[in-house]
Amino acid sequence: MELLDRYLESVRKYLPWQRQDDIIAELRANLESQLEDKEAELGRPLTKEEAEAWLKEIGPPTKMAARYQPQQYLIGPTFFPVYWMVMRLTFFWVAAIYVVVNAVVIATTNGTWNSVLQACLRLPLVLMTTAAWITLTFAAIEFIVTHYPSKLPTISVSDGWPSTAMPALEDALSPKKKQRTRAHAIAEVIFGFLFLIWLLLVPQHPYVLWGPGAAFLHSSPFRLAPIWFQFYCCIVVLNVLQLGWRCVELARGAWRQAHPVQQVVMKAIGLIPLGVLLSGQVWVLLRNPALDQAQYGPTADGINQGIRLSLTVVCAIVSAQLIWEAGRLGLNAYRRRIAAMR
Repeated sequence: MELLDRYLESVRKYLPWQRQDDIIAELRANLESQLEDKEAELGRPLTKEEAEAWLKEIGPPTKMAARYQPQQYLIGPTFFPVYWMVMRLTFFWVAAIYVVVNAVVIATTNGTWNSVLQACLRLPLVLMTTAAWITLTFAAIEFIVTHYPSKLPTISVSDGWPSTAMPALEDALSPKKKQRTRAHAIAEVIFGFLFLIWLLLVPQHPYVLWGPGAAFLHSSPFRLAPIWFQFYCCIVVLNVLQLGWRCVELARGAWRQAHPVQQVVMKAIGLIPLGVLLSGQVWVLLRNPALDQAQYGPTADGINQGIRLSLTVVCAIVSAQLIWEAGRLGLNAYRRRIAAMR
């Protein structure tokens, strides 16, 4: 029954990940037994509307999952799955924003290693403060709903819930992206070749990149620092590697679904050009320093400072995404290993 499968996959999201498979198997057996009893009484299968009404009687996925959570005292079983999910998401984003902000501050103020150490030591306090506010908020909601349910009926998550809130079965069962078609894979290779050709034309024909701005750049008192050429070479090598990988996939027939490891590896390699660019001290130089230093020197310094700030933010964001993807990949591999051992 598809509706039951969707319900169970919705419940799965709120269960302790170490026991998800066992709990879902037990719950499926119980619910299928109840469903068979109801259909035996009626002498026919349930209609979609009757199945939805039956699931509403059972309760929302959060309430069902709460029965399998450890006993909680400050926050009851009804709200604890939502509380735990909010806590995890908030921890990740607070840590990511904290790292980005402090990286920008340290980079722009020429901070020392002592500044980095102090920022690291402050992070646990920030996370503890965040956890305290989230816990206090959910504890207040739990108290209000428990003691004054009639005054705030809309807060209760146990009341009517729509079956449309559950994910589609194919989305719930498969965390992977939709498979690519062969035409899509061929188009990626063709456009990859065209992009590489365009990229190789840039040094000799900067107009293809800058357009009319190439003439302005040539006549301006500023010029790009040599670090940009190193960055450009890294970008070319990265595109050659990516294009070669896609060609191998197409030849082997492995183009239907990008492997998660490949995505993490490509993101990790993508940090190399950013790291090379960030390693530079200056990115914009004066074309004639002896003549233009007094007039355009402060402008060049401001441009370099803005570029340093932007690169620091971009590197921090990409690094956070890479850590998130690698952590999720490792967690999924560990879960599959645990499931295989049972």
